[in-house]
Amino acid sequence: MTEAEAFRAGETAAVRSNGKSAAAFRTIGEVAETLDLPAHVLRFWESKFPQLRPLKRGGGRRYYRPQEIDLLRQIRQCLYHQGYTIRGVQKLLRDGALLADAPQPPPAREAEKPPSVVQVLGPATDPPATATGPLPSGQTLRETLEEVRRELLDIRMLLNKLI
Repeated sequence: MTEAEAFRAGETAAVRSNGKSAAAFRTIGEVAETLDLPAHVLRFWESKFPQLRPLKRGGGRRYYRPQEIDLLRQIRQCLYHQGYTIRGVQKLLRDGALLADAPQPPPAREAEKPPSVVQVLGPATDPPATATGPLPSGQTLRETLEEVRRELLDIRMLLNKLI
């Protein structure tokens, strides 16, 4: 089998159920359906992620390249399944952690997720099954809560001055 025949055979195998090859551009409607997202979300993501630059034809009709569809899949995975914020995904893209040819984005790091109340103040009752280390004492909890209360009062005073 020649190289050209192998290419054609691969291309034929890559033809999707809609009759387009895997390398074909997709409309925003097709991408939205494939990713199970509304089209307005894709347009919003274009404003937040400069790496997404679909080809725009007359009348503003968008056509997405296969690499952009792969990137959209990764963004969707990060935002909807791994708990990243838009800012967190933007950082991943800046750092090169998300690439169009990478199959899966890296798992979310703890530092990028906002801390839970339990992480900040400690558990109020029984520790969760995943907690490690000793529980904070009642005195430590009171001190932490008092410090938070003071900070909130300071913020309230600043806001009152602005108003």
